[in-house]
Amino acid sequence: MANPAPGFDIHPGYQVKITPLQDEVTVEVNNQVIAHSKQAVLVEETKHKPVWYMPLADIDADVLQTSETSTYCPFKGQASYRSVAVAGETIEDAIWVYEKPFDECAAIAGYASFYTNKVQLKVAGQTIDNSGPGFQKTHESA
Repeated sequence: MANPAPGFDIHPGYQVKITPLQDEVTVEVNNQVIAHSKQAVLVEETKHKPVWYMPLADIDADVLQTSETSTYCPFKGQASYRSVAVAGETIEDAIWVYEKPFDECAAIAGYASFYTNKVQLKVAGQTIDNSGPGFQKTHESA
């Protein structure tokens, strides 16, 4: 591998599962559809809530604004962020993108994910929990 993720060596058994979806995924802000995809993927990561990613090309580029925010994941890589501006409202850092993820997560290169606590995300017409991404509570951590 040319660009392996260091996290998997540090945390053996950690998993990042990326599954292509057959379902339509849509994102709305203030009842306006800003993204629609039939090429989304579901990312299931150890101890995390599920996260849906879609190609950046399936997001209305007119509503996106660049952000200075970036974060690092030892399993996926460096993420950059975009804000969303709709109907005079700007939602800061509403999405993140791994432009050049580590090899193990190459399937999400150029895909973006939305904070479900900042937008309304629907998969196959069903609204996804709006508590946002993050760690999945377990009985041990509840």
